[in-house]
Amino acid sequence: MFETLSLYFSHPFVRYAMIVSVLIALCSALLGVTLVLKRFSFIGDGLSHVAFGVMAVAAVLNLTNNMILVLPGTVLCAVLLLRTGANTSIKGDAAIAMISVAALAVGYLLMNLFPVSNNISGDVCSTLFGSTSILTLTKTDVRLCAVLSVIVVVLFILFYNKIFAVTFDENFAKAVGTKADRYNLLIAVMIAVIIVLAMNLVGSLLISALVIFPALASMRLFRSFLSVTICSVIFSVVCATLGILISILAGTPVGSTIVIADMAGFFIFYVAGKAAGRG
Repeated sequence: MFETLSLYFSHPFVRYAMIVSVLIALCSALLGVTLVLKRFSFIGDGLSHVAFGVMAVAAVLNLTNNMILVLPGTVLCAVLLLRTGANTSIKGDAAIAMISVAALAVGYLLMNLFPVSNNISGDVCSTLFGSTSILTLTKTDVRLCAVLSVIVVVLFILFYNKIFAVTFDENFAKAVGTKADRYNLLIAVMIAVIIVLAMNLVGSLLISALVIFPALASMRLFRSFLSVTICSVIFSVVCATLGILISILAGTPVGSTIVIADMAGFFIFYVAGKAAGRG
């Protein structure tokens, strides 16, 4: 087993995949706790569909299909989702469903009307489930992922108290002078960045697992916001690492293997929480 891992990790693309998976797992877990507590965790799924649509448009226009092009469009849609969700006539979950389904349908339609390769099914499968894209990362992709991940972590640490305030009681935060709308916008933009990064890891249909499972698992054992966040980060990084290693040894798809590892970890934490007497 160790000889096999040593052989695989002698290749740069495997090392790139491991670095990126750890960074994405860390960032998604940081914001996952906030999204779950605000009951807005579905935004990850919505934005992933939006990112798929943007990638399809980029491919049809013969533009390089990379994170630099997809990121601005996804961030713009994150802002639009936030603004539309604040509208009293279109609630947050309805706005997410409306925009995400439309983007997914438009993206798939464009890829069929204007095919850019002879293997449309393979391209769509790779984008939706991240089956091979994580193994085709370049040095530029890794550097961009590292820079964006550092920015997300730094912003989260700098505005931790404000994010904590708008997560638990947004109305009270507004009453004491906190610009809640501004920090909600910051959260939306950061999660959009994470979604774009995570598409190469698990694909657009499985991204929500990286956001939801670590947070829910940590809540089985811990109660304070800080302890849940720290545990969520550790849980996510460990599951991502195990998922990569198991995928290498067993030859299974990277994205789905990481999600299965998250599911198994959640079950373990659930049982441990029950044994400890926590609901």
